[in-house]
Amino acid sequence: MRHELKTWPGVFLDTLAGIKLFEIRVNDRDFNVGDILCLREWSPSAQEYTGASCERRVTYLLQGRFGLPANLCVMQLEEAAEAPEVKP
Repeated sequence: MRHELKTWPGVFLDTLAGIKLFEIRVNDRDFNVGDILCLREWSPSAQEYTGASCERRVTYLLQGRFGLPANLCVMQLEEAAEAPEVKP
C-alpha cells in the first residue's frame, strides 16, 4: 500500500540525505512492512507543500512494545528503488 504523508523540512532533508532511516507516526493508516511512504515536504510557515518529495519502503514496524503507546509505531525505512526522487 502507498501512503502520502506530510513531513516537516528539517526531518525531510535528513531522510533525503539518508541520515534519518525511521518514521514515528500514529498508526491510523494500518501501516505494514512493505508499504511505500511518499514523504512530501510541508512548509508549516507557508501552510503548503514545497514540491519536494521522496519515497521510502517500510522494512520493519514496531508497535505496542517497549513502552510505545498502542497507537504509535516506529517504522524502519529504506529507499524505494522504483520510486524516483524529487530533489528540493
